[in-house]
Amino acid sequence: MARISETDLYAPVKALLERQGYVVKAEVGAVDVVGRRGDEPPVIVELKTSFSLTLLQQAVARLAITDNVYVCVPRQSGRASWKALQANVKLCRRLGIGVITVRLSDGFTETLADPGPYTPRKSPNKAKALLREFDRLRGDPNVGGATRQGIVTGYRQDAIACAEFLASEGLSKGAVVAKATGVKTATRLMADNHYGWFERVAVGIYGLTEVGQEAIRPAE
Repeated sequence: MARISETDLYAPVKALLERQGYVVKAEVGAVDVVGRRGDEPPVIVELKTSFSLTLLQQAVARLAITDNVYVCVPRQSGRASWKALQANVKLCRRLGIGVITVRLSDGFTETLADPGPYTPRKSPNKAKALLREFDRLRGDPNVGGATRQGIVTGYRQDAIACAEFLASEGLSKGAVVAKATGVKTATRLMADNHYGWFERVAVGIYGLTEVGQEAIRPAE
């Protein structure tokens, strides 16, 4: 695969701006691309082969010159690349920066965001889910910044509470486990058996599997 250069982006970006009536020049002072249209404020485009902190810092610095600042990167294929691009577009919107992509195979340009103030819509459902998980956690069992593997969730804490009760009291009804542990969803949790710790021995009555016994056994 040929190495991508920032210069590969210039001709498509210049053509895009010229179609909108701009006079375009490259490498004006410290700026990659500048477009002028009459007495309007200039348009600035910073070119990079990929998103980076340096690119965003450059673009933010250019906001001291004009509000019309774009970043331009090559358009990559694949789901992972598209997901990463979407995340970077959201970040650029928060910064008031526009985003242009160039498909290098044919020079097709696409403006994914324009510069300007942006306030993202809040998600009440996501906020409620976050607070539910906060309230569900017993204490503060994790260390901030840890990887997702090994993270203790409220769900896991509930499962451990149910397993420890069964280990102590033996076969029990789901309602009894729920009342004793304070896990309101104990019956559903044991029925779903996400970790393989529980077994239903009769209608509404649950016991602990060997896997469950091992899971709650103290480390030696």
